[in-house]
Amino acid sequence: MASSEEDGSVEEKESKKKGRSALALTWLTFYNIAMTAGWLVLAVAMIRFYIEKGTHKGLYKSISRTLKFFQTFALLEVFHCAVGMVRTSVIVTGVQVCSRIFMVWFITNSIKQIQNEESVVLFLVVWTVTEITRYSFYTFSLLHLLPYFIKWARYNLFIVLYPLGVAGEIMTIYAALPYVQKSGMFSMRLPNKYNVSFDYYIFLILVMISYIPLFPQLYFHMLRQRRKVLHGEVIVEKDD
Repeated sequence: MASSEEDGSVEEKESKKKGRSALALTWLTFYNIAMTAGWLVLAVAMIRFYIEKGTHKGLYKSISRTLKFFQTFALLEVFHCAVGMVRTSVIVTGVQVCSRIFMVWFITNSIKQIQNEESVVLFLVVWTVTEITRYSFYTFSLLHLLPYFIKWARYNLFIVLYPLGVAGEIMTIYAALPYVQKSGMFSMRLPNKYNVSFDYYIFLILVMISYIPLFPQLYFHMLRQRRKVLHGEVIVEKDD
């Protein structure tokens, strides 16, 4: 599931850890500033495109290079977890980042017929607002200059944005199904020299089904984090 709303207090907590080196703090600050700027560029580009064209058609194509660069660059977050810069689950972070990359590279970018779907615009807008909020939150937390309105946005906007983003992703995958079935793209049929069969059409259906158990778990986890951070509730959870 392409959510980036993992525990938002990670960088805030980690910036206080004595064990983190000055080099790591400098890198994380630079990374989060760069990602905030990247998603701001995407936001401006989308707004400018719509003002100039008056339609969403062609929007994805106009921003695809920037989107692919910054979304793929987010793979570094898995590295941050793996080397201990950020104390977040490598598996959870990996799934979240890779699911976003999957939506960009193997769905929207690969199936040009769906690039003008309204659902693509929906998840792009949600991702953009979410990432600007998230990365600016991390940046200000690392600098110990976190404004309350950014903290508030970090723990409130997801209540609406997360379901909307999930809806946009599912509708986009659903729109892609007829084209995948017709073209047989990314599929392997028997017989072949590898003796392996893979049906990308069935795989996408399974991906859509996977949202059913995953969405409630992640959404309620974020609600618990919201209560803990904004309202000071003590919540006991098992370690990842």
